[in-house]
Amino acid sequence: MSTSHAGENTRLIILISCVATIGGFLFGFDSGVINGTQDGLHAAFQSGEWMHGFEIASMLIGCAIGAFFAGRLADRWGRRSVLLIAAVLFLLSSLGSGAATGSVMFIIARVLGGFAVGAASVMSPAYIAEVAPARYRGRLATVQQIAIISGLFAAFLSNYLLARAAGASTEALWMGMPAWRWMFWMMAIPSVAFLVLLLVIPESPRYLVVKRRRDEALAVLTRLFGTSQAQRTLGEIEGSLAAEQHRPRLSDLVSRTTGKLRPIVWVAIGLATFQQLVGINVVFYYGAVLWQAVGFSENDALLINVLSGALSIGACIVALLLIDRIGRKPLLWVGSVGMAVSLALVTWAFATGSLVDGQLRLPGHMGTVALVAANVYVVFFNMSWGPVMWVMLGEMFPNQIRGSGLAVAGAAQWTSNFAITMTFPVLLAGIGLAGTYAIYMVAAIVSVFFVLRYVHETKGRALEQMEG
Repeated sequence: MSTSHAGENTRLIILISCVATIGGFLFGFDSGVINGTQDGLHAAFQSGEWMHGFEIASMLIGCAIGAFFAGRLADRWGRRSVLLIAAVLFLLSSLGSGAATGSVMFIIARVLGGFAVGAASVMSPAYIAEVAPARYRGRLATVQQIAIISGLFAAFLSNYLLARAAGASTEALWMGMPAWRWMFWMMAIPSVAFLVLLLVIPESPRYLVVKRRRDEALAVLTRLFGTSQAQRTLGEIEGSLAAEQHRPRLSDLVSRTTGKLRPIVWVAIGLATFQQLVGINVVFYYGAVLWQAVGFSENDALLINVLSGALSIGACIVALLLIDRIGRKPLLWVGSVGMAVSLALVTWAFATGSLVDGQLRLPGHMGTVALVAANVYVVFFNMSWGPVMWVMLGEMFPNQIRGSGLAVAGAAQWTSNFAITMTFPVLLAGIGLAGTYAIYMVAAIVSVFFVLRYVHETKGRALEQMEG
């Protein structure tokens, strides 16, 4: 893509990118809100370990399905249209989760929310990548991760304040309803805002070109980049698609020469999977349970979640400042090394503990070591794998296979997320916190070598230059 910036409407590009990132905010809020509701869910549904794990992880089934079909539906209906559907599902999930009278109703509502999270997780960064110039595309796409972490932070803070106002998450708050139900209902506010704001942003110009709606694509590109740059960009998009004589389809992921899945797809699956195998969502979903397990009160555990959320936002800002300067690959391997070391410290701290009346107690200052190391781990994740994985998935695929590639990689990410989330309560009961975190530490170590061997830099390259 040309490097000329004359006529570029940077303010508009940033504005519509920020609207798209509200999907990331809701992704984070919906993922984080479950953290503070688990005592309420136990009290309301009386579920055993496996069923409780499924109640928590059920959203992730919807996420995997939503991520897989979002890419394909976006190729058919458009990026913005899929985000609109996601906004409606976020709203329905918020209302249904809070009103659930039993496990089945709750799981259905959470799966609906999962469809929305899965769709937003792949479509928001893809939309941003398709409207942003290459020179600051990484920074704008990183805003998506800041939005995700801001959503988590908002959920943690909301949970903490609501539980504190009621006295506990299981106590009645407004209208006689317990605080944990209001934790879910709070998500209705940003859901409505997302739905309304999506109506005023344009469709992705690259999608419009694929659909042969050339005049509409040129109009959008002109609004974004000015007349002369719009014409050049349109020509480059059309040129990148000229070699393909059919509309995008899932079979495009298979190489015509080898008959096997394209290497770029395997790299994307690896990125998506390792982002979850390091165990980050155990902190996000089970943080309150984790810290209560080592002796903190519910109130203190919820406050620690708020602290972790604030640190995560700061770490994402670091990534925002660095991603278009030093590149994606360096951030990934530095993050992997940092996570491996901090997870080793967490594992060591938990290994020194002993059970007292069924609860893990850490000797001396080991509780502080575990708390600090866990938050260092969260910082390393959010300055590296958290934002960079989503940035790379949104930009690494050629135009022809972007929707299909995102479908497969997104499904892999959420399937891995489901596996980690579903197994945590069982692993906690079976091998304890130390053994569980040792597994995540090994995954972080392996991810270092994966990045060094298989990941290629995408910094500064136009989407039309991506090779598959």
